[in-house]
Amino acid sequence: MTDTPTPSAARSAEVSRPMDATEVPRQSARDHQAPDLLSSALKIFDLSLGQMLWSRRSVFLGVLLGGPVLLAFALRVITALHPSGFRINGAVAGGAPIFGLMIWLLYIRFIIPVLGVFYGTALIADEVEDKTITYLFTRPIPRSAVLLGKYFAYLACTSLLILPSVMLVYFLIVPIGGGSIGAAFPSLLKDLGMLVVGLAAYGAVFALVGTRLKRPLVVGLVFAFGWEPGVLLFPGYLKRATVAYYLQALVTHEMPQDSAVSLLMQVFREVPGVLTSLVSLAIIVVVTLWLAGRSVETREYVLDQ
Repeated sequence: MTDTPTPSAARSAEVSRPMDATEVPRQSARDHQAPDLLSSALKIFDLSLGQMLWSRRSVFLGVLLGGPVLLAFALRVITALHPSGFRINGAVAGGAPIFGLMIWLLYIRFIIPVLGVFYGTALIADEVEDKTITYLFTRPIPRSAVLLGKYFAYLACTSLLILPSVMLVYFLIVPIGGGSIGAAFPSLLKDLGMLVVGLAAYGAVFALVGTRLKRPLVVGLVFAFGWEPGVLLFPGYLKRATVAYYLQALVTHEMPQDSAVSLLMQVFREVPGVLTSLVSLAIIVVVTLWLAGRSVETREYVLDQ
């Protein structure tokens, strides 16, 4: 009489049978699949944002952004002590033109490039200096996702830093001379959007500098405060190789006329149309980020012992 295997024995034998390669569950294959570029970049963004916001660099640049606020407060005190108002070439200047002048000279020509240089060149350089780049690159994510995620964190961090400064300057300066805060508010929104576009463009350019060159901070400062101002003063096509050439087309403020500042603005205002500038800045951001990502993917980082 032959023994008939019980159902439990049959199931045990089936479990112990080696699994064929074609029978590997699809879910297991998905579990071991590397995450895509965007999801990896968002993880790096979440990891980097807090570090950037509470870094010594952010504290220093936060103090720098307090400079325009102190200047605006001083102007407000002066106008309060002298009811005749703040005058330029004998004419009483309203708060909106003064605010536009500060946006132009302090934020666009100085603060935005400074933020782009100090953060953009350090996106990868800081990780190399802190010897944490190998930890990030050994994760199962694309290398370029590290750069992209830190770039997103840079945009969020610098936007959060510059927003309070601009808003305080706006509320202190615009009421001078009877200016209306509500009437000028649409212009403020355009200014904030323009500043974010500038941060995006400068950050992308200097991210590329930081991934390809040694001493990127020095090169970035020379580009922002040597090359750009110098090229903009001369006619020709070289000015199209600057971010400022396209960014200044987005400025909506009219400067006071018949003054040295007005003449300077007329020199700098040789710019293309708004749509052309926006498209050009978008191309600059995409191309420079792609080149920076390629550089991170192919470069071998040797850490000093």
